[in-house]
Amino acid sequence: MSEAIYDIEGQWQAVEAGLLEGEQLVAVYDAKDAGTGFIGLTDLRVVLQDESYVGGRVALTSIPYGRVHAISLVANKSFLGGYVEAATVSIGISGHTYEVELRGHDKARHVHDVILHYAARAH
Repeated sequence: MSEAIYDIEGQWQAVEAGLLEGEQLVAVYDAKDAGTGFIGLTDLRVVLQDESYVGGRVALTSIPYGRVHAISLVANKSFLGGYVEAATVSIGISGHTYEVELRGHDKARHVHDVILHYAARAH
């Protein structure tokens, strides 16, 4: 098993507790945006904690890599016409897009590359 990559140990443990038999956890990153608590990556799926439900409810959403139709690094255009390094990842599945703002370009790039790797293998 590889070294644990995570921002907050409790988030890692939350994803780890729901792993299927034989499933391997790759990384768990804290999200900056208000609606998503974290994004977890396994060798089988993306796991999102969605905190935007009314009444303080929280959903743990799993997206199998075979359902991912698009993965993007989203950057803001700067006022000088250049681009700011992307810290947001956009994950497109049939009829819905999830956006997760991460704490840094390196983490966003890692999430993008892991999803791209497993999604390409799943299709």
